[in-house]
Amino acid sequence: MRAVCYNPALDYGTFPSEGAYKGPIRIQGEFLQLFRPFSALALALLCAFLALPSAATKAQTTAPQPNQGTATPNNKPTPPKDNKDSKTSFTAEQVVESVILVYGSRPALEHIRRNGVERGKVTRFTPEGNPEESNYERRFVRGESLDKDKIRLDQKLSTMEYSLIYGDGKLWGLINGAAFTPRQDAANIFLSQHIHSIEALLRYKESGSTITLNGKEQQKGLELFVVELLDKEKRKTRYYVSARTLRILWLEYEDGAVKYTRKFMDYRPVQQTLVPYHIILLEDGRQSLETRVLTIIYGTKVDDSIFKNPEA
Repeated sequence: MRAVCYNPALDYGTFPSEGAYKGPIRIQGEFLQLFRPFSALALALLCAFLALPSAATKAQTTAPQPNQGTATPNNKPTPPKDNKDSKTSFTAEQVVESVILVYGSRPALEHIRRNGVERGKVTRFTPEGNPEESNYERRFVRGESLDKDKIRLDQKLSTMEYSLIYGDGKLWGLINGAAFTPRQDAANIFLSQHIHSIEALLRYKESGSTITLNGKEQQKGLELFVVELLDKEKRKTRYYVSARTLRILWLEYEDGAVKYTRKFMDYRPVQQTLVPYHIILLEDGRQSLETRVLTIIYGTKVDDSIFKNPEA
């Protein structure tokens, strides 16, 4: 299978701030090359002027001679084929498999990310725009498919601590050692982070999802592949992939009448895999959640007992 490779030597490091760097403009870590129109026009005119003598010389040297050549009116040279599609086209599988290679390759992701611990800070924004900050710890064990993963999210707020636990396709909560049923909004946020995620695209084959390439788009000066994923439960997620770096810049999905956008920024290498350290969630264009990862450790031992319901 032919892989897409626009930039083999990717730089996963952080970039200097806009104030310190006077080069091309960046959007979500993607460089934009802006051309000055007058400079481009002057360059084009100069190139045309310089090409005139060589073109005239070429015309003189290549003019047909009366006594040369074998072409006759009854034996004309075959004209070149008209290639209507000058741009290389790719399939959804080629694009997504190339994305998987950029994030670490399928065998590496399966081996390195089989379990791990992630810690960071979450800021939730109320409809009035008031921020509510909390610390979190996320522990997980990778399953054969996305719905067989085990995840425990411990949240520490200023007034309370609680855990949300996902296993065997079920979600439940734990507070002060007692199990409880999470509120619907909290459950939706937790499950959407797992269902509509980068991981869902990287593991589309293992999870039995189907992918479709909806072509290319130009947004904010960026050239993007648009890939749509449909999982076994018929839930759709649309991914916007940089055609230059093959990183997932954001994804979109809908829940009822609400359109959600999840943006991924500040990509960093973690144990030979690629991870975004800054994630923003928008609800109909309004920022509702911001996650900043502080540390991630893959391959650390995670006790299976932390995913068990004490009342089961």
